[in-house]
Amino acid sequence: MIRKIVAIALVSLILIGCGSEPSDPDKIVVGASIVPHAEILEEARDALKEKGYELEIVEYTDYVQPNLALDAKDLDANYFQHGPYLEFFNEEHNLTNVSVGKIHYEPFGIYRGSKSELSELESGDKISVPNDTTNEARALALLEQEGLITLNEEAGLNATKLDIIENPLNLDIIELDAAQLAKSIDDVAFSVINGNFALQDGLTADDVVAFESKDSVGAETFANVVAVRESDKDSEKTKALIDVLQTDAIREFIAEKYKGAVEASY
Repeated sequence: MIRKIVAIALVSLILIGCGSEPSDPDKIVVGASIVPHAEILEEARDALKEKGYELEIVEYTDYVQPNLALDAKDLDANYFQHGPYLEFFNEEHNLTNVSVGKIHYEPFGIYRGSKSELSELESGDKISVPNDTTNEARALALLEQEGLITLNEEAGLNATKLDIIENPLNLDIIELDAAQLAKSIDDVAFSVINGNFALQDGLTADDVVAFESKDSVGAETFANVVAVRESDKDSEKTKALIDVLQTDAIREFIAEKYKGAVEASY
């Protein structure tokens, strides 16, 4: 019986230790996607140090764990997602994480595949787009922006290729997983790709024939945000992090490093 009690006590201690809030008041722990989020945070390191905080960046390659880790108090903040995704994730997982500031957006670009200019398109040419609803709508809106197709106005940010009402060149719109677009770009005339996926696969602004406009619905709606637990939205750590990430210095870094593939949102 004594052994059982000891064992239960040890398990309890372990469980209490899991998910505890980062204990160092002078350290800010931020979960981030590798590109461009972690790179932007790295640029902010020295400025945060001047404010008295050591920055620890925890890199993630998925879109699930950063919000769960934040809720579990393993992170002080995360920086990897846009506002609509944060709201969706909160609803799905019954969380209360909140956005405390927009930092950047990743404009969709039409990237060169087997052809170099949109004027070279011929009847039946293939153009690949993301297959998830929101990103497909943004991709199709960019094709519409460039005069290649016309969409049903009522579709909005839920548009799919089924909502194309005019397609003069009878373009073959190929729906693919967003992470596969850059990898299969040689199989299509052009591919419409989100900036972060393009950067991860070595594509640059030099490979783009057209970007999503800065005043598009997509650009305004899908800015990437810093998220924190609701209880920490007014904390000194949160204020310091946002103050640094929304400086002219970070804006200039983003413009110089990403050449239009990433744009500041503040």
